[in-house]
Amino acid sequence: YLPALAEAFAEVVASDLDQAHLDHARSIAAKYPNIELVRDDILDSRLPAHSFNLALCSEVIEHISGTERVLAGIHRLLKSGGTLLLSTPQRWSLMEMAAKIAFLPGIVQIVRRIYGEAVFDMEHTNLMTARETERQLTRAGFRIRERYKSGMYIPLVAEFAGERGRSFEEWVERRVRGHALDSMLWTQYYVAEA
Repeated sequence: YLPALAEAFAEVVASDLDQAHLDHARSIAAKYPNIELVRDDILDSRLPAHSFNLALCSEVIEHISGTERVLAGIHRLLKSGGTLLLSTPQRWSLMEMAAKIAFLPGIVQIVRRIYGEAVFDMEHTNLMTARETERQLTRAGFRIRERYKSGMYIPLVAEFAGERGRSFEEWVERRVRGHALDSMLWTQYYVAEA
């Protein structure tokens, strides 16, 4: 996201608690003088309040317990009317359920044999339903302007059926999005206003 943000905005601050992520971003920041890399903890941010027009939080909150504090911290950083772009996996998606099963004792060895490589736990410790995510966004002071869900993953079909499997999953995704079964889709996205 950093190159796109750097081309769209005069100033971009990329923050992370993990120095390794910031080190990885240094090669990108070297190409864009308007990117500043800052080591910061959103749970206790030192960044100035009400100083950002946009916050992008993509695939982060599922790794942090205390999401309400994270969202409140982001809200504190945004100017009035500022925008939060948030994405996070859905608690009951087929992908998350498959991952839980794949890492059960005895099964993980079979999964590693099938893939022929190391398979690592995604470390999603704080998965939420859409209802819970929306409740927490509202409680943190955000007004949700847009919401979207995507990412149909059907184990074995996704891994072994090639292009036909991908086409089938896209067909299923189009059918369930916006209906009762859309909690099966992997990711939920929000555009929210501070």
